[in-house]
Amino acid sequence: MKGFSTLSKHIFIYIAICVISFILVSTICYKADYKHIYNYYSDRLYLQANEIANEYALDYLAESKLRRIELEMKSLSTFNDTRIMFITPSGDVILDTNNSSTDKSNEDRILFSINDFDYGDLKGKHDILWDFYGLFSEPALSVFSPISNSFEIKGYVVINIPESAIVERVYDTFNTNYLTLAIVLILSSAFLVLYFFQVHRPIKEITRATNEYSKGNLSYHVKPMLNDEIGRLGMSLDYMASQLNESDKFQQKFLSNISHDFRSPLTSIKGYLEAIQDGTIPPEMLDKYIGIMLFETERLTKLTSNILTLNELDPKSVRLDISTFDLNSIIRHTVETFEGTCKKKGIKFNITYANSVQNVKADKGRIQQVIYNLIDNAIKFSKENSYIYITVKEKGEKAQISIKDTGCGIAKEDIDKIWDRFYKSDSSRGRDKKGSGLGLSITKEVIQAHGENIDVVSTVGVGTEFIFTLELAK
Repeated sequence: MKGFSTLSKHIFIYIAICVISFILVSTICYKADYKHIYNYYSDRLYLQANEIANEYALDYLAESKLRRIELEMKSLSTFNDTRIMFITPSGDVILDTNNSSTDKSNEDRILFSINDFDYGDLKGKHDILWDFYGLFSEPALSVFSPISNSFEIKGYVVINIPESAIVERVYDTFNTNYLTLAIVLILSSAFLVLYFFQVHRPIKEITRATNEYSKGNLSYHVKPMLNDEIGRLGMSLDYMASQLNESDKFQQKFLSNISHDFRSPLTSIKGYLEAIQDGTIPPEMLDKYIGIMLFETERLTKLTSNILTLNELDPKSVRLDISTFDLNSIIRHTVETFEGTCKKKGIKFNITYANSVQNVKADKGRIQQVIYNLIDNAIKFSKENSYIYITVKEKGEKAQISIKDTGCGIAKEDIDKIWDRFYKSDSSRGRDKKGSGLGLSITKEVIQAHGENIDVVSTVGVGTEFIFTLELAK
């Protein structure tokens, strides 16, 4: 309803503009056209009056030629729709194309006289708009040209044209202004329609989306738009909201998972301590349950350490201590730390080095953590009495490290999720519930912080292989 009222407001404004434009055209343009036509007739008739005055100046007083002149003037006035008059300085009209003088005697050439006739009424101009001393029933444009002979004013040639003829000519040309106005209004209407669909409506949708996002509704999607600047802005806004929404969901999931992983060992430790306090656990069993509590404490310590590590690996603030070291020695020492666990499960390592010494440039502590996490993950998912294959190759200026197990593998639908924080597959929860779900997230963060890549290839029932690269030391 609000959008409809806004549209109605715009339509009302447009109609108001049309009305104002019509009024302006009808006034300003009319005045301009009238002035132009008036000046045109004034100048044209003045030139004509000058030609008549110059041509008939010598014959002005010649009675024998006056009748011939009168016939010529009547023909000219009929052709131009004007009224031509010859007037003496005293105001006597001796020739008027609207009055015949054929019935006058030679002694009496005066048709009629104009009282108060004064050429000075023109005030230095050659034209005037008036009723010619009350002679005309409507205003007329009168143009004067003096008839002089031997530097003496003998009379005046006056050509008159009704103002209605000027107005009629104005309206003949004035319709073009209305046509131009109509074309402009049609084009502006088309522009407004285009503006409404390409600017107003998309901006309105973007405004609605920002209002929804400000209320916390990040699930709101911007409606599809044209592929222009505003459309791309809307799509970028929609993408930003979806990313924030995913981030919000991830944060909720993160808090839920970390709460669960902290709650379980704390509940276990609290239960055993209460049992020891009230004497439920006999003294001879204390060592066993203290060992369980130490184990759960170690889980909490490791979980806290992993969370701090992830926080330190923020791409915007991560700092790596880059040095040159032997990658092979790191792998050997890391494998040795799992000797006890591997003996229990009968797991053996098959390690292949490209060189006896493989120097790389990286953060030694971080890379040792990556190798530890990947080997720990391989042992966790490997079957008993199986092999874990570790291979180091040189590819151009990179060292390629592969850690492959022959365990249960990862389902296709889980491949993209294993890098998510706190993600644990069902098989992980079934085989080993000690994991925090942060090891692979830390691994990927470390490798990406080095500007390198890590990939995974897995087949269910066959095994999983993690492959990553490091820069070789020159």
